[in-house]
Amino acid sequence: MPDTIIEKRDRIIEEMSLFDDSYERFAYVIEKGKKAEGLPEEYKTEAFRIEGCMSNLYLVPEFKDGLCYYRSDSDSPITQGVANLLCELYSGHTPDEVLSVDPVFLSEVGITQHLSSNRRNGLSNVTAKILGYAELQKAKAG
Repeated sequence: MPDTIIEKRDRIIEEMSLFDDSYERFAYVIEKGKKAEGLPEEYKTEAFRIEGCMSNLYLVPEFKDGLCYYRSDSDSPITQGVANLLCELYSGHTPDEVLSVDPVFLSEVGITQHLSSNRRNGLSNVTAKILGYAELQKAKAG
């Protein structure tokens, strides 16, 4: 049985707690971003681009079999790493589940503190897009 969204969040928090300090966690997120599978070029368009981000960041949502899925890509490993964490957390869940979890855990594990204000703004915009897409799918189903 797949993890619940709460179990995923808790697993990410536990994974991050293995590092001694927030700098190590941040380096781990950057490394994950470098290793993340990117998007095909046809998705790197204005339709999928996240506004307000210093780097080019793309978020592709998909709704399949009642579940939301998200994929991201960025030309910045930092941005890609953080966006990838969000996509990992929110993918594979119903719109209600997506809407039930606040991404505040990124602050709790010491990730957002190391982001510039522009990157924090971009992160907020990614989160808003993810939650907005879940809201849209919930409204369509209701």
